Formats: sequence, structure tokens, C-alpha cells
Amino acid sequence: MHGLPHTPTLDAREAGYGGVLGVSSPNGGRPHPLHSHASREVTDVQGWIALGATVLVAVAIVEVARRIMTSRMASRWPFTAEIVRRCTKPAFATAAIIGALIGLVAVNQGDYLARYEPTLEHGLVLALTAATLWLIVQAGYVGTDIWLDNLAKLGDPEDPEYRRLRTQVLLLRRLAAATAAVIAAGVVLFSFPGVRAVGAGLLASAGLAGIIAGLAARSTLGNLMAGLQLAFSNALRIGDIVVVEERWGWVEEITLTYVVVRAWTGPRMILPVSYFTENPFEAWSRQRHEFVGTVYLRVDWMVPIEEVRQELYRFVHASPLWDQRDCVLNITDVLPDGTVELRALMSTHDWASNWDLRCDVREHLVTFLREHYPSALPRLRAELVDPTKLTGDGSGRIQPEP
Repeated sequence: MHGLPHTPTLDAREAGYGGVLGVSSPNGGRPHPLHSHASREVTDVQGWIALGATVLVAVAIVEVARRIMTSRMASRWPFTAEIVRRCTKPAFATAAIIGALIGLVAVNQGDYLARYEPTLEHGLVLALTAATLWLIVQAGYVGTDIWLDNLAKLGDPEDPEYRRLRTQVLLLRRLAAATAAVIAAGVVLFSFPGVRAVGAGLLASAGLAGIIAGLAARSTLGNLMAGLQLAFSNALRIGDIVVVEERWGWVEEITLTYVVVRAWTGPRMILPVSYFTENPFEAWSRQRHEFVGTVYLRVDWMVPIEEVRQELYRFVHASPLWDQRDCVLNITDVLPDGTVELRALMSTHDWASNWDLRCDVREHLVTFLREHYPSALPRLRAELVDPTKLTGDGSGRIQPEP
């Protein structure tokens, strides 16, 4: 018996209880690799479950707050609807990431997910930076929207001062959001060691890099400065009526790089901001004043001026579009084709009403002349002359009477 080699006969289960039975295992008492791997897998599953549970709890808290603001607080404070509309998605994202970070700290106390901790923590911190920025920007948008709405309720939304403030606020908050996004992107990128090394090299050659970047972004920076110039010089505002490229329309949106003009026919013209600082354009509503429209009619010399004037007065005074200021009819020109030019003036509070009133007046006066004074319609006069009475020298003159 003493000469025979020792042959281990313990199975895996017995080896696990080797310390209890007093029998040494073949790997010196260390856990079997299969046991270590299985134990680690079980631990990771438990860690992921705990992490998911903390995320669900954080999201549930935000959902409860959203329901309270939607149902109970909305009747007392109407602005809560705007908060819910803008901040729900970023709040859910921020809460989920914070819950994941809290869960990660908790599970690490029990040595769960230890091998994933550095990568998870770095990724969650970066995601939290982006989500927090998103939430702050949306909260700022809520504040400015509520302020603008209250300002519009106190006064006239078409007032030039309100439109100036609205344009400046919208442009400044876009600029603030863009600046915050650039800073957050820099924080995220510089959290990587490789990017920090590249950034240090760029800082060492900042002079050359600045020149190259300035030349490359000259157009973009020019548009940015032009947008700020337009907003704070009060040269252009949202809601202004302008004529651009011989097309009439409303300024619908002003951003840091372009302006959207909605033509009266419907399509939008998108123009760079620098266009309005480098080219002349017509601004019909830069100051608060009523609009005066004109209607021209070319009629025969037989037109009864006073009757047409009285009809114009009657029609314009009955129109709800008229602002009760100006209503005038005059003969402004005598044309070579044998007609006279009538000009009717009428005033309105805004350009849209002025256009409608001009069309209504033109249609009504044409119908009035055709039905009541057809002799006033334009006509071409010609005098028929006996050919025998011509001088015969080719000049077309008539021989004088003897």
C-alpha cells in the first residue's frame, strides 16, 4: 500500500467540502475554475438586476411628479403644462442616469459588477453631463416662453416693442444653448486621456490653429455676428413684414445663421442672416403705424368723379377692415391714351387687412362703374376724316376751311 501512488478520488462536490472532511483537494484548496466562473456570473446577474431596479425607481419618481403636475397643479398654475411638455423627456433621462449611478455605487459595495465598474461609471458620467445640459436648456426655454406669454397678454402681440423683445430673447437663448452645448462637448471629449493629449498639443500651437479655424469659419462667424447685430439694432424682428427679392412676406424665424421669410403665397424663403446686413430690403412694419393702401383705376373722361367718390366713401365706411382714418379719391394723372387715372386711398391697422380692403374696393368700383356708368369705362377715340380733305403732302393734315 505504501508503494502505490496516491490517486485523488474526490469529485467536485467532495472537493468543495475538502476543508470540512479534512481531505486536501488537488488544486491546493483554491476554488475550482468552474465554480469561480459560475459564481461571478451569478454575481453579475444580481448586480444588473439591482442596477435596473434603481433605474426603475428613479423613473417612477419622475412619472409620479409628472402626473401630479398634469392633473392637480395644472388647474392652479397653467404654466405647469409647459414645464411638462418641454422637460418630461430630459427629466426621465436624467433620473434614469442618476438612478444607474446610485445603483452602481450600491452594487459595488457587495463587489457586484466590479469588472464593469470603470467603464460603466465613465459612460454614466458622460451621459449625465449631456442629460443635465438638456434639462437645463429646456428649463430655460420654459422660463422664457412663460415670460413672453405673460408679456403678450399684457399688451399687443403686434406691438413693435414686444416683437423686438421676443426676437432678442429667442436669439439669446439659442446662443446660450449653443454655447452650453459646445462647453459640454468639450467636457465630454477631454474626459478621455487621448483627447486631453491632443488638446495639449493644440494649445501649444494655438496661434496657428486659431488662424486656420478663423479662416475656415469666417462665413459662420459672420452670420453669427450679423444675427446679433440684427437682433440688438432692431433692424429686423420676428413678425416684420418685408419685401425681399421682390417678394412680400413675414419674418417667421430668426436663428443664429439664417432667417425664414414666409411669402404671402405660402412658400418659405430661407436666407442667411448676413443677407439682411449686406443688402437693402423693404420693411413695412418696422414702426407701429397704420397702413395706407392705394387702388388705381384708368377710366374715361366722362367718369362722374363725385358719384364715384361718394360710392367709395359709402363702401369703405361700411367695411370692418377700415380703421376710420383715411379714405380719399382723386384724379392723379391724365394719360396719353385718352383716359384719366383715379387713385383711391384707404387705411387699415395691418398689412393683411390693407391688402384685402384694396382688393374689395377695386372689385366694387369696377362693378359700380360697369353697372351704373358704362360711359366711364375706358375707350379708344378716333376721328374719321374725308380723304379728299387731306393736304395731299403726306403729312396727314386737313386742309383748312376756305
